[in-house]
Amino acid sequence: MVPKGYCINLLNTLWTRDKSWIDATVVNHERIHTAQQKELLFLPFYLVYVLEWLVRIAITRDWQKAYRSISFEREAYANAKNHDYLATRRMYAQWRGREKSMDKNAIGLGKE
Repeated sequence: MVPKGYCINLLNTLWTRDKSWIDATVVNHERIHTAQQKELLFLPFYLVYVLEWLVRIAITRDWQKAYRSISFEREAYANAKNHDYLATRRMYAQWRGREKSMDKNAIGLGKE
């Protein structure tokens, strides 16, 4: 069961306990994840996602910082409010320009 206040995108299907909080920005965030999943042929997306999350948990010792620093999430959060983003998105955008989009404080590497 999906925790309240969360949405999970599995194979282009959104799962949530309560959809009242889902707005156009959340839908766009999840559409970005769908584009990421398709270009990685779904299964590799999930494998890379989980592996990256586990590595980042080991680095940060904070599951929320680890989650927000996953490359897929950084791209989706950075572009969720841009509803035209998918029309111009380049393939593998989650790994392009990482230096610019990487918030070192979000992954626990910045000054506290």
